[in-house]
Amino acid sequence: MKEQKDIVIVDWGGRIPTDSEEEYLAHLLCLGGTCRYRFNERDFELHAGDLSIIRKRKLIERIEPSDDFRCKIIYVTPGFVELCTPQSNYGMKGQLALFLNPVMRLSPEQQIVCRRDFDLLEQRITDTEHRFYRETLINAMQAAILDFFDFHARIYGESDISTQNASIMNRFLKMLEEGSYREHREVSYYADCLCVTSKYLSEVSKKVSGYATNYWINRYTILDISRLLRDKSLTFVQISDMFGFSSSAYFSRYVQQNLGLNPTDYRK
Repeated sequence: MKEQKDIVIVDWGGRIPTDSEEEYLAHLLCLGGTCRYRFNERDFELHAGDLSIIRKRKLIERIEPSDDFRCKIIYVTPGFVELCTPQSNYGMKGQLALFLNPVMRLSPEQQIVCRRDFDLLEQRITDTEHRFYRETLINAMQAAILDFFDFHARIYGESDISTQNASIMNRFLKMLEEGSYREHREVSYYADCLCVTSKYLSEVSKKVSGYATNYWINRYTILDISRLLRDKSLTFVQISDMFGFSSSAYFSRYVQQNLGLNPTDYRK
């Protein structure tokens, strides 16, 4: 994908791109083979007919497709997804539900509906001469998102998370997804931005996700650091400075504590 577009659909056989399209959110329909991946410290496996929606791409750690793996992927920018996601109570809870359970094993009937959504989006993307091109694209994406929410609710049941808590958690995770942890790793910062107390934010996070606020801040931070450590064009000092560590020694201790290796050994 050479230029930034709101939405792109690709067929991919054998591998899934990660870093090169990390600014996009991925909606993946498995057409054949299998693919294992690790997301948010949990392992998932895709089979033919499964739909996987990854809206927090930075939490993907490992992808292992089989040789015969085939899929179709809708890549959408975060802004376009937000524009097309229904601003309803279920819209907020549905986003969080997808985050907690990103894989759906579709029934044969649901697979037909899903393929229809993908085909319609592909048709709308190519119909650039339509006088209302953007409007038809938005409508097609909205219909697909509603179908995806419906699949998820039927498979996993409707979430009992309150709308208020879902909204707080979604906004908190959005701030992390946008990289705010590079400058701010204190819970009080996020609580202030969300107009709640630090204690209340941690209670919401624990209730909704099973983990306290500090866990998520640290999780995003260390996954980003580990990705940057694999880029040998960056020095340790440069990476340390990106995250505002007070010294290289402090940065090294942080990496050692969270990755089990110092930066030099991790990079080998």
